[in-house]
Amino acid sequence: MVDSFNAEQTLEVDGTSYTYFKLDAVQGDGLDVATLPFSLKVLLEALLRTEDGADITADDIKAIAAWDPSSEPDQEIQFTPARVIMQDFTGVPCVVDLATMREAMVDLGGDPSKINPLAPAEMVIDHSVIADVFGTPEAFERNVEIEYERNGERYKFLRWGQGAFDNFKVVPPGTGIVHQVNIEHLARVVFDKDGTVYPDSCVGTDSHTTMVNGLGVVGWGVGGIEAEAAMLGQPISMLIPRVVGFKLHGELPEGATATDLVLTITEMLRDHGVVGKFVEFYGSGVGAVPLANRATIGNMSPEYGSTIAVFPIDEETTKYLELTGRSAEQVALVEAYAKAQGLWHDPDHEPRYSEYLELDLSTVVPSIAGPKRPQDRVELTSAKQGFRGALAAYVEEEADTTTGKYDEALEESFPASDPPASDSEGTTPSRDYLSCVPADGGRPSNPIEVTLDGQTFTLDHGAVTIAAITSCTNTSNPSVMIGAALLAKKAVEKGLSRKPWVKTTLAPGSKVVSDYYDRSGLTPYLDKLGFNLVGYGCTTCIGNSGPLIPEVSAAVNENDLAVVSVLSGNRNFEGRINPDIKMNYLASPPLVVAYAIAGSMDVDITTEPLGEDTDGNPVYLKDIWPSPAEVEDVIASSITSDTFGKEYADVFAGDERWQNLPTPEGDTFAWDEDSTYARKAPYFDGMGLEPEPVTDIEGARVLLKLGDSVTTDHISPAGAIKKDSPAGKYLMEKGVEPRDFNSLGSRRGNHEVMIRGTFANIRLRNQIAPGTEGGFTRDFTAGGEVTTVFDASQNYQAAGVPLVVLSGKEYGSGSSRDWAAKGTALLGVKVVIAESYERIHRSNLIGMGVLPLQFPQGENAESLGLTGEETFSVTGVTELNEGRTPKTVKVVATKDGGDTVEFDAVVRIDTPGEANYYRNGGIMPYVLRSLLD
Repeated sequence: MVDSFNAEQTLEVDGTSYTYFKLDAVQGDGLDVATLPFSLKVLLEALLRTEDGADITADDIKAIAAWDPSSEPDQEIQFTPARVIMQDFTGVPCVVDLATMREAMVDLGGDPSKINPLAPAEMVIDHSVIADVFGTPEAFERNVEIEYERNGERYKFLRWGQGAFDNFKVVPPGTGIVHQVNIEHLARVVFDKDGTVYPDSCVGTDSHTTMVNGLGVVGWGVGGIEAEAAMLGQPISMLIPRVVGFKLHGELPEGATATDLVLTITEMLRDHGVVGKFVEFYGSGVGAVPLANRATIGNMSPEYGSTIAVFPIDEETTKYLELTGRSAEQVALVEAYAKAQGLWHDPDHEPRYSEYLELDLSTVVPSIAGPKRPQDRVELTSAKQGFRGALAAYVEEEADTTTGKYDEALEESFPASDPPASDSEGTTPSRDYLSCVPADGGRPSNPIEVTLDGQTFTLDHGAVTIAAITSCTNTSNPSVMIGAALLAKKAVEKGLSRKPWVKTTLAPGSKVVSDYYDRSGLTPYLDKLGFNLVGYGCTTCIGNSGPLIPEVSAAVNENDLAVVSVLSGNRNFEGRINPDIKMNYLASPPLVVAYAIAGSMDVDITTEPLGEDTDGNPVYLKDIWPSPAEVEDVIASSITSDTFGKEYADVFAGDERWQNLPTPEGDTFAWDEDSTYARKAPYFDGMGLEPEPVTDIEGARVLLKLGDSVTTDHISPAGAIKKDSPAGKYLMEKGVEPRDFNSLGSRRGNHEVMIRGTFANIRLRNQIAPGTEGGFTRDFTAGGEVTTVFDASQNYQAAGVPLVVLSGKEYGSGSSRDWAAKGTALLGVKVVIAESYERIHRSNLIGMGVLPLQFPQGENAESLGLTGEETFSVTGVTELNEGRTPKTVKVVATKDGGDTVEFDAVVRIDTPGEANYYRNGGIMPYVLRSLLD
């Protein structure tokens, strides 16, 4: 332990003495701690506390204290987070890898007990529940039963992990969503470890770890492989980032929700460009943003691309800690420590920032986002026109699209907020509330009649077939959740109901929501509209929506309808929500309820009636929208700290099902060769004590050539497993019946399943296999025939042919999916060449030994004339063996006729730490060798 600045001091709080490392102690020429952004002060404190004179030096500390906001990031630091948070989909492979590392440690002559979390690691099982059953009082219990039937093997493995590894805790199924449990219970804000106090910070195996930023906790999503290293005490190598100051002032107007605010911020920050940057909120408006709204904003940081989106600590923070049942001692410590360290928000103080943005909260208006990206915000008044404008990309143009005067006016007004009035000819279409067909003929139409439970209705493009109150993004926020329930109450009292083709689900992020719904007497109204509780987990937001109503699904597929989901989530990428649904819209929980009643996206719910009351009078959204005062009255009367205390008292204990699971024992796991859920990972096979030298790449072929905005959802195995897919065939060969396939995400502990599902998303378009969708490519070992990505990769690897992926802009955007990188590596891909990358996936590729390269500025595969049929070589990589990272490497693509395309690709190994990972074949071999030393 080194303390170059004599920063170690004592803090007295209510008679208790703590040790802390005082930021003001960092003094010297050019050093200015006082005006540092909040987030960089947290990084600075971590360096002060962990200074060792080797990996973390006084120069590193000075580099932050002297931070120049105008400079581009070039100074590497080693940041040690206080803890690691995981969800089960990405957490299971972490535990599999740790179990495998223990065996590898034994094989290399080391001590397996060294493979043990050194930082607190907490997992919340929230990604496995699927909304199979809905709309009945039994839905929750039945879905939990099915969850255990599908995942019992995984859950036994996790129970072994909790017993075998120290410092590792598991929040069992049926409890909540990881990020909501984090802000409501797990987050400390200020950590106390053996009398030393410091800012809470975390990394998580889910990109929405940033939700905790709303509490003033610096935390972000990393790949599972980085999280494993952090659990094992390895600091995270990072460059001191640029910090964007986002000034808030004013207050939200009546009618606007936290969801509308976050969609506005998402649009603004995407337009500004914040990938790889920290975003920090400051100004007089910060105090007017309730903590729950801050958490919603922090949650969607991945959607606008920033590493974090943090709020400072203030009275709103401590009020929330009190509300959620934290001890009086902890609340007092948070306030005293934050004030002592200059981390307490001062609205009159403006830190120095790299870039500045500003938002007047009073300008926020009701909005939704879609149909396929979170940043594509549409004002609610323009939602119908926006849907019609987007529809053409999803349907064949064979349908009648005759346009009347009313529709011409609609088209001309888009995207203005005020819709036109109907013309004097009286052609405003009359409504058939059991039909999704446009009476005005203003868009493509391909109607089909469906009979369900004796009721006949007509489906068409735009039908809302899923309306889901889902995701911690919004279910953590009492104002929008109470708003949804009050809207449901008013709708039921007027005789409205959901449309019969809509699958309605309610999946809160914690049991606290059910508690305050019950206390306020609002649960029956949600039940009446079909929003029965289906589970405490991510469900629809991550694609665990379950099947559509069977008759609806059949009709959608028969007529190839472009139907819609409306969800209160954070992601709406193509193919994510449900395989039958092409268009997905993000909306606040009250609007989810409203669209379930309207039943179609082709309804302007701001001007057209949602339905009729019991007397046949039209009912409009404004008639059932609750006022802020109504919402606040319910919150005040139904939510107390006792609620949180009761629900989190035994959060790690689990229900009877969890407690009765057989629990294996032992320091190493006894792998079951017949298991299709957990198999020993191959990452250490053949690994020696010393790494092999890195080599140039010769004779490589293109496995995939992709366009822009290919997300980790496109790459990573996720969603349902089809019977005729490589993963489905593998499982059937193992004796698994299709009804027991479960989802790809649930089988992340089995690499054999996962590599067969990599690059298999139904919306993926591989340009070297035109006319196909999903996991198909051409196999040039077999004359260029079209086959599956998995089968082609097996042939290439058998022939010793390395593989390349070509892509456009924003490659790997989306969730922090380590399997997007693991699957890529196991398919034999050695190089990815893209126009640009999203932060987490680029880092994860290096973590799996895959080299990320970037086309020269202004160039791409098309401009260079690359078809994907070439043979590639990459030279200059071997410079890494000399301890240097080359800025560029030479890429030569040779066509069949012998012509070549040559260019210098930028090497996207951005830090010395990443270079060490790549030299070792990945982060896990690097960590294992480090622990051996």
